[in-house]
Amino acid sequence: MRVLVIEDEPGIAQFIRQGLNEAGYAVDVASDGQAGLDYALAAEYDVIVLDIMLPQLDGLQVLRQMRSRIKTPVLLLTARDTVEDRVKGLDAGADDYLFKPFAFPELLARLRALLRRPPLQLDTILQVADLEMDVANREVRRAGKSIELSPREFSLLEYLMRHPRQVLTRSQITERIWNFDFYGDSNVVDVYIGYLRRKIDNGFDRPLLHTVRGVGYRLSAEQSNG
Repeated sequence: MRVLVIEDEPGIAQFIRQGLNEAGYAVDVASDGQAGLDYALAAEYDVIVLDIMLPQLDGLQVLRQMRSRIKTPVLLLTARDTVEDRVKGLDAGADDYLFKPFAFPELLARLRALLRRPPLQLDTILQVADLEMDVANREVRRAGKSIELSPREFSLLEYLMRHPRQVLTRSQITERIWNFDFYGDSNVVDVYIGYLRRKIDNGFDRPLLHTVRGVGYRLSAEQSNG
């Protein structure tokens, strides 16, 4: 699971990061509202921890702008404990509230509760050209031909199919599919892309999985210029 923490107090940010890392979460930290908004819109997170009192943009401004674009669950952190403040946060789109100071086990429990909520309804039938995926039944076909994938291959292909024609970097893929930070000498993404390519492209007239040199990979019916 990948968590974004938007918190300007270094001690609190490090406290949360360390605890979440020890609990097995991948964590990114932003120290101001604008940077946090940029992070939230540039990558995919499973949950966001957002402080209200932030420089650049305050937490409620960040939350309102995020909600116009993404629906990632958000846990608000605040020292304000009035009913009016809670109402403002919830109306802005927060999913839960936690007051400072807090015990880390409570924060972790609240995040687990958010992650247990039924996911937002996503398309269960995906299609790129003649490649089709039935997410609910874990089936993949190309030109009507059934393709057998391992669980990891299926997750990788689903991620690519939910972002058609978009170049996904190795870092994005690694963090999303394997939940660990990307290291430049790691070739795990390239290996699994190779597995997928043999299964979804070999034997078909046109390739769908394209390498963009020096950047990453793109799933598209269009020919790659990379």
